[in-house]
Amino acid sequence: MDIVSAEISQSVALTSELASATTVILLMVGVPLAWWLARSKTLASEAVAALIVLPLVLPPTALGFCVVVLLGPYGPGGVLASFWGERTLSFTFAGIVVGSVLSALPLVVQPIHNAFVAIGDCPLESNRRVSPLHAFVAASAPLARLELIKAAVVGFSHTIGTFGVVMMIGGNIPGRTKVVSAYVVDYVKAARWREANPVVGGMVMFALATIFTLALIERHCAKKAPNRLRPAARHIR
Repeated sequence: MDIVSAEISQSVALTSELASATTVILLMVGVPLAWWLARSKTLASEAVAALIVLPLVLPPTALGFCVVVLLGPYGPGGVLASFWGERTLSFTFAGIVVGSVLSALPLVVQPIHNAFVAIGDCPLESNRRVSPLHAFVAASAPLARLELIKAAVVGFSHTIGTFGVVMMIGGNIPGRTKVVSAYVVDYVKAARWREANPVVGGMVMFALATIFTLALIERHCAKKAPNRLRPAARHIR
């Protein structure tokens, strides 16, 4: 049982590290992407929006296969890995981070995009002398901060529960790519119900905590909604 506990603890630490790294990258990529999609009316933006939503339609294993090909020896990931003497980014921590980011990207971009659409051009029109970047940092981003927090929570929690993409890309190597959800599958296959129960119980508790947190954010957003656009001019003066 001590060995099992050590394995689970190691996997929990790995999963938390994966979720943290993925969430940071999601915000770094998702916020400017959502801002551009909210303001752009070009055909290119529609194509990019379709690509972002694609992971929601593709089965996780299919998405994982596509990422494995891209990260393999003959893909861009293999070229990148060659700089430090490796042949592939598949079956590595970096590889499952890439897969997790692609899997959760639509869930993060959508609420941020909706927030920027709701805010509209008010921050820019309040003072035409400021640059779009200044208006974004000083007004749009603060007005959308609750949605940014909500997106971060969703991205983190989705990564905690992901399995199919990580399994395809990482291969479930203990200590390197094996996340907590993989142990549930292993325990069920081996009929080790006693070990599976606390792992599943912990994931259920985490899911409930996530849902409760999102509900609190939604309530806070609802209270702030009527007055959200008023501070825009004041923020960028």
